[in-house]
Amino acid sequence: MERHTIEPRPGWQQTVEAQGLIYPLTRYPDDSLRPYWDESAYYSFTLPEVEALEDVVEELHGMCLAAAAHLVEHDRLADLGIEDPRLARLVAESWRRRDELPSLYGRFDLHYDGSGPAKMLEYNADTPTSLVEAASPQWFWMEERFPGADQWNSLHERLVAAWKRQAPLLPPGAPLHFAHSADDELGEDLMTVAYLEETAQQAGLETVAIPVEEIGWDRLSGRFVDQRLRFVRACFKLYPWEWLATDDFGPHVLDTLDNGGGTGTTLWIEPAWKMLLSNKALLAVLWELYPGHPNLLPAYLDGPRELAHTCGYAAKPLLGREGAGVTLHEPGAEPVPRDPGDPCCYQELAPLPDFDGNRVVLGAWVVEDEAAGLGIRESAGPVTDEYARFVPHVIR
Repeated sequence: MERHTIEPRPGWQQTVEAQGLIYPLTRYPDDSLRPYWDESAYYSFTLPEVEALEDVVEELHGMCLAAAAHLVEHDRLADLGIEDPRLARLVAESWRRRDELPSLYGRFDLHYDGSGPAKMLEYNADTPTSLVEAASPQWFWMEERFPGADQWNSLHERLVAAWKRQAPLLPPGAPLHFAHSADDELGEDLMTVAYLEETAQQAGLETVAIPVEEIGWDRLSGRFVDQRLRFVRACFKLYPWEWLATDDFGPHVLDTLDNGGGTGTTLWIEPAWKMLLSNKALLAVLWELYPGHPNLLPAYLDGPRELAHTCGYAAKPLLGREGAGVTLHEPGAEPVPRDPGDPCCYQELAPLPDFDGNRVVLGAWVVEDEAAGLGIRESAGPVTDEYARFVPHVIR
């Protein structure tokens, strides 16, 4: 794994915008605009490196599924903060019926610098973003700058194939709705949902786009409807389950949840069982089940334990996006008390690999159960946040 500098293409901003990346720039607190899509650099990997990373990702995915099974079988959903008995029951039922429920994708965030085993930092399994830039502009950048090269990137083909395979699980005769929150200043969620809708259309599905705030509730029929009063029978949503289940209409979501077998009236994608994987408590459960695994970092729910004195730790809220609420603690530092109402996971501190002052996280994608691609984000600080940059890669 190596980082290289390179001259950006003339007109790069217009090029990537035309390829679906609608926010190639990021506005910083000083009101300046700087590239989010950063093609002034790229990373290169050898083919054996990529093949080894693919194996790691698929093994980690299998371990996560085993951890989900453990949580359900041992009635441990409260460890994830799922304390509502009804919600816990529906999540467990969703897990048991997972073969009847469409589930597309997830993104592992990995610590890796080419000199040792990749370490799992977290799994974004419910509402992962950075998909568009990984699947589309990155591929076209490679074809233009390095004709004949290769890339760890089969995302588009795999997504289209996944929709085709999973189409029989969708309610017959009904369009598949695609929902995102209208409260999306950057347009990141809209862009991601629009791209996934495009892959579904290429798979031959009829689709309808809708802001999640415009999904209505028909009291007479007891069903969700869109702006044209059509029943929402199946809906892909880039809207976290923990929000969906607790919003004002959360009780209706649970009342009408289709968990497979035609038991409800609305089928949500990703399914409710993804709540088992999109929670940082999963990190501690994995370490409990696979202690000492070379691709895991020690993690606990009851405190940092030995990490406070040996190598330090990262305190991560159980739910959160883009590094929000994450605090880093060096070894021997005075423990910082946390609000008992704000549980977190304590994971061994693993400073992000530093390439010439750029802190790097690998985002390794899974489509269905197979490794499907790579997106790389760089940041100036120790936590990957909303100011991270996306940098392309090639296989040399």
